[in-house]
Amino acid sequence: MKHGNLYWAAPLVWMAALQQIQAAGDSKQPNIVFILADDLGWTDLGVMGSDYYETPNIDRLASQGLLFDNAYAAAANSAPSRACMMTGMYTPRHGVFTVSPPDRGDRTKRKLIPCPNTDDVRADFVTLAEALQQQGYQCGHIGKWHLGDDADGTGPLSQGFILNVGGNRAGSPYSYFYPYCLPDKSKCHLGLNEGQPGEYLTDRLTDEAIAFVRSHKDAPFFLHLSHHAVHTALQAPDSLVEKYRNKPARTYHTNPIYAAMIEKLDDGVGKLCKEIEDLGLSANTLIVFYSDNGGSEPVTDNYPLNGGKGMPYEGGSRVPLILKWAGKIEPGSRTSVPVTGVDFYPTFVNLAQGTVSADLDGEDIFEVVKNCKSDRDLFWHFPAYLESYADGGQGFRSRPYSSMRSGDWKLICNYEDQSLELYNLKEDLGETKNLAESRPEKREELYRKLKQWIEQTHAPIPTEPNPYFTSSDIKGH
Repeated sequence: MKHGNLYWAAPLVWMAALQQIQAAGDSKQPNIVFILADDLGWTDLGVMGSDYYETPNIDRLASQGLLFDNAYAAAANSAPSRACMMTGMYTPRHGVFTVSPPDRGDRTKRKLIPCPNTDDVRADFVTLAEALQQQGYQCGHIGKWHLGDDADGTGPLSQGFILNVGGNRAGSPYSYFYPYCLPDKSKCHLGLNEGQPGEYLTDRLTDEAIAFVRSHKDAPFFLHLSHHAVHTALQAPDSLVEKYRNKPARTYHTNPIYAAMIEKLDDGVGKLCKEIEDLGLSANTLIVFYSDNGGSEPVTDNYPLNGGKGMPYEGGSRVPLILKWAGKIEPGSRTSVPVTGVDFYPTFVNLAQGTVSADLDGEDIFEVVKNCKSDRDLFWHFPAYLESYADGGQGFRSRPYSSMRSGDWKLICNYEDQSLELYNLKEDLGETKNLAESRPEKREELYRKLKQWIEQTHAPIPTEPNPYFTSSDIKGH
């Protein structure tokens, strides 16, 4: 298929891959390497269509494993997405709905009082790392955490990890260059106080990850390498930025600094994968590459998807996903089966030969793909406000909503005006044609499912009027 200057193959499910996945469970517990990018868009990889950004190592990883065309974050921005991955639960069940506060943006344009938000994953949750630790895994967290702090009992060391490098409540670094501080050094990125002048954050986190793998190669380990790249601030080595300034920009991807950051991320993926191969661990290591939410629109373009980070549309939550496991997953496989961020928890616990709690919302990804479960329902819930990047933040990327995907269909329920949006993603990937009025039977089918899910999860719905509201313009997001 061709869309402007972006190319990708039509969605496929290769039976050869499914036959291998059926045998994925083994008597030996596999190592799990989870590489998480921050704000990387669905088409920001070469293998997903970009002809400006360069990602040869991640593209190679895709050629060695299984590429997903319909992978989603369970929330459209960082903290709730990560909370969903760590708990295996959708946002109403852990209460992290947004990056605090929930009442962001111009208060005179917020019609409703948003629901309260929980900033951190509470210590009483059994996190993914804790579940793996119970199965004998050594768990290491490196990079962005954004779900609490060790000093408060909600950081990585309190949630099942034996190593925490740089993980705290912060959502982004003050600088990508050591000492990772503001220019006046008034604020620095906690937990990375030692380093070399000029050191680049993505390189540093990669080196820390390699050191962890080397130290724990003889026992099952879970590495959670959570890069800050490619989240703002936009910073990269000058020589690499210059390379992209001299490269002709494309129709949709044009930012040379962002391109350089992606290349640095790609370099790190290549170095870590090579280390795993050199140590002879490939046959017993599942490598996952994923992004926490969709691309940030001021920085990249998610075309042909609609919207971007923080929005209820596909550009906010559809993300790249690659799984590679030598000898278990057929190289060069591709699937159109939808999966989401709550699925990693049960998948990894099953591989670790643990017992998956019935409280979890996700499903084992291998089983979902093996059984071609393309019609299962996926859900999102955002009872808050998120200001826009444009117009000085006077508008909104997101107003309170719930949404779901069921098969090829997507429904969005907007709480300010109780309007519904219905899209057929197979025929209208860009969500340009709202079919809520022309397909009332499908609209009502999905709306019933959504309301049932809201009741089952006790999802809070904002209903209280905002006394400061003065604007009558609540159209769109």
